Amino acid sequence: MTDTAYELAQVNIARLKAPLDTPLLKDFIDNLDPVNADADAAAGFVWRLQDEEGDATAIPVFGDPWHIINMSVWRDTDALTAFMYQGRHREMLSRRREWFERVEEAMTTLWWVPEGHRPTVAEAESRLLHLRTHGPTPYAFTLRTSFPPGGADPLLGEVPEGLGCSAL
Repeated sequence: MTDTAYELAQVNIARLKAPLDTPLLKDFIDNLDPVNADADAAAGFVWRLQDEEGDATAIPVFGDPWHIINMSVWRDTDALTAFMYQGRHREMLSRRREWFERVEEAMTTLWWVPEGHRPTVAEAESRLLHLRTHGPTPYAFTLRTSFPPGGADPLLGEVPEGLGCSAL
């Protein structure tokens, strides 16, 4: 398959310092809709996880009510990077330590999905656990250590030996 048959999935999980409805998180909550609208309109944006409220703050992840999830699909790493480091998102990213705990383990990962596939929370959890266990591989990687599309995607039955994740 060609590169155009793949899209880039990303998940970012954060551990809250306080409940979402507290004054400490007010600026984060107030900026959530505008940042999501910016993402929706960004070049290369494909999809994002959301509930009936239009965001994903109530969607459980890892069974921990203090964790929140952001998951989206993009055309490629260039599109994701362009969005992440500009405008309102960049401002919010620079303030993340005000709202979220500093965590030693990986909380963000990327992986390639077949065009049109929308990842589930369970899939994202599995990819993140794989990254934590094995480091960056074609199955789950980071912006700093990325891999081209098509290398190892269990959805297509192409996981090289040794790259499988027991969490699947």
